[in-house]
Amino acid sequence: MRVFPDVITETVVGDQKISRDEAGFLVDPSQWNDAVADMLADEQGIELTDEHRDILTFMREYLEEHLVAADARFTFRFLAERNDISISAARKRFFELFPYGYVQQACKIAGMRQPRAWSTG
Repeated sequence: MRVFPDVITETVVGDQKISRDEAGFLVDPSQWNDAVADMLADEQGIELTDEHRDILTFMREYLEEHLVAADARFTFRFLAERNDISISAARKRFFELFPYGYVQQACKIAGMRQPRAWSTG
């Protein structure tokens, strides 16, 4: 994870002010909530469904439990187990839900900080 972004902007979501880096990632993941997720998804052209929200909830719970964002492979495994499908089918489904990928869309919408570098699975 990046330690400190180069540029920080503030965005108002409802009655809350959130801080984002130059790529639109939250600077402070604790500012995330459903309204923030909806706004971030809307910016990405995604209308969140229950399936999207299940993945985002998994990612958020993983972050809270492990204090780091889940690697893409853990999220694919979660999706596979939840839907009783293979990992490869889960990966394919994931990219149908988040076509621009794990980091660019899922991590951003889930309120993760922008990683320096990351495997996209």
